Amino acid sequence: MTLLHGLVLFGSAAAAGVMNALAGGGTLLTFPALLFVGVPAVQANATSTVALLPGALASMAGYRREVRTHAAWLRTLFLPSLAGGAIGSLLLLRTPDATFAALAPWLVLFATLLFAIQAALGRKPGDAAPRISLLVASGAQLLVGIYGGFFGAGIGILMLVILGFLGLTDIHAMNGLKNFFGFSINVVAASLFIWHGKVLWPEALVMVAGATLGGYGGAGFGRRIGKEKARAAVVVIGLAMTALLFLQR
Repeated sequence: MTLLHGLVLFGSAAAAGVMNALAGGGTLLTFPALLFVGVPAVQANATSTVALLPGALASMAGYRREVRTHAAWLRTLFLPSLAGGAIGSLLLLRTPDATFAALAPWLVLFATLLFAIQAALGRKPGDAAPRISLLVASGAQLLVGIYGGFFGAGIGILMLVILGFLGLTDIHAMNGLKNFFGFSINVVAASLFIWHGKVLWPEALVMVAGATLGGYGGAGFGRRIGKEKARAAVVVIGLAMTALLFLQR
């Protein structure tokens, strides 16, 4: 790994940490960056997953005040997150990712538009946002976990949609919960990737430093810009992620 490659990986991971703290999608920066420096695709995906874990933990700490008031949701969607992450990572280790990657831009675009519609409905005076049952939410979270363990780009948007339709309206609390569930999914996936020897550690450690810095700073940034701007940032990031995924294809 050259100095230039190290700077590219550090910078992409720092930016990914900020993105993950706001709305997710950091994988769209770290995965292509690893491909750019010559890492094979499966190893790039595994290395990216491991590298972003500390940043997710840091951003969780940044939102800890908001998350404390929603501890019940942590218990409800925790097990589906773990199970989905395990299933998805095992699928990645056994299946080429071409088919799932082809579906990714459509999935992220749908989730982004759904989040924008849900947010608009929630702002109408006297109107309640549409709700889904806990059973449906758990099933949806399991599917998000499978996707997250397999590839991961866009799981933040999808989890924000689920939390929104469960009735949560505080974007900062939603981001904190989303980061917790994303960490749960990825810690299972990362453990399996490490067990199977798919992680390149020099590259991963450089990216860990960048992702941790960006993740903690991103949580504070999201709180400073306010709830409405943070919601708008979610939609903008989601649309940008969709465009990047289409370009990546």
